[in-house]
Amino acid sequence: MRTTFHLKTLAVAIATLSVASVTNAAGLDRSGQDVTAFFQDGTYAEAVYTYIDADVSGYDSANVNPGQNDYERGNKTGDIAESYDFFRYGVKADINDTFSVGVLYDEPFGAAAEYTQSNFVASEDRNASGGALVGDGVDPQTAGAIALAEASTAGENTNVEVRSQSLTGILGMKFGANKNFQIYGGPVAQRIQSETKLRGLAYGPATGYTSNSNPDMDYGYIAGIAYSKPEIALKAALTYRSEIDHDIDISENYPIAGILAQGAALQQGATPAQAAAIGAAAANRNSNYEITTPKSVNFDFQTGINPTTLATAKVRWVPWSDFAITPPLYNDVSKRNYGPDGLDLVEYEDDQWQVELGLAKRVAPALAISGTVGWDSGAGDPTTSLGPVDGYYSVGLGAKYNVTENWAVSAGGKYLWFGDAKGRLPSGKIVGDFQDNDGFIAGVKLSYQAR
Repeated sequence: MRTTFHLKTLAVAIATLSVASVTNAAGLDRSGQDVTAFFQDGTYAEAVYTYIDADVSGYDSANVNPGQNDYERGNKTGDIAESYDFFRYGVKADINDTFSVGVLYDEPFGAAAEYTQSNFVASEDRNASGGALVGDGVDPQTAGAIALAEASTAGENTNVEVRSQSLTGILGMKFGANKNFQIYGGPVAQRIQSETKLRGLAYGPATGYTSNSNPDMDYGYIAGIAYSKPEIALKAALTYRSEIDHDIDISENYPIAGILAQGAALQQGATPAQAAAIGAAAANRNSNYEITTPKSVNFDFQTGINPTTLATAKVRWVPWSDFAITPPLYNDVSKRNYGPDGLDLVEYEDDQWQVELGLAKRVAPALAISGTVGWDSGAGDPTTSLGPVDGYYSVGLGAKYNVTENWAVSAGGKYLWFGDAKGRLPSGKIVGDFQDNDGFIAGVKLSYQAR
């Protein structure tokens, strides 16, 4: 005898999604690039708002010598993680019993971090900065150049912000004797922009560095296969998203490059005005470079356990170890001390694995509640000083209420325990130690469904 689960009003509260900030997910991962809206029955639309607030604090390094890698615990950094929010939208419709179409919008990648104290803030006392460097063994000429570069941005904070938007079009085709299988795919348009400010003696010669990457739109694709068995509310989908290559216009300012060029010009007999012009040209550059946002694979699964209970699982893989940000001026200046390849501004050692398990229970004809547990592997420790967290563990709670037969509201939250991490510069120097941090995610979703 076959058992059928009538789960029309049962669903996981979508507010507890696998979304996280740079301070709690690997790399720049944000939205988890969720596509489950496309697998809803009938005509479906959703709008999701997510808010992230993390507390990430630690200690800088008392050793400010850029050429030494030994870490010595210094001053408290304060909370460096800025709050972050974003939206996600999805619309899906069936053309007939074989073909379906959908459009999804999300904000897949991002970062928001700022240091407001410690040696990640540019000192207003040039003499103290130079003295600290000399005291740590830096030769006076180099110390003076670094202190002068720091003075050019006196009182400013280290800050990074990355924003992205993505629009995905999907066409699906069902096949098989009972239309249980579906293949799907389509184009992806992605826009990305960023701003970075490195400040303070923690960054050594790079203190004062600023870059602004203009918004760039480029294109990739999505493809996948799904299986469903409606009588037990089973749905499984494996989704691949391609890499997307962005050719980005960038403006960079690197104070120490100008200081060194100006000094060299003066030594070669240039007038002060000529040397100043040479220094300004060396310190500033408008150019173009490439960022490749990573490919990813998502696996989404749900099944009914009994007529009122649903189990879910999400698994995500992103090869962040293949990702790097390499601004041209930053890279060229680093070649002076780090060889012909120079340094990347941001890179990661490991790939990301993310797993989330959930259980939803219909407690009334129009009300369902849910709980989730999750784990994110992080992208390696040590990691970039602009996002010093090595993954997380999470628990979440949510609820969904069907206001009418077609309209529903979901809300929920997730608490995260972050993995400890050392903050490392591209040169390999450890400049921070971040432990015992946490955060939360809250969200709300409005959805419409007509079967």
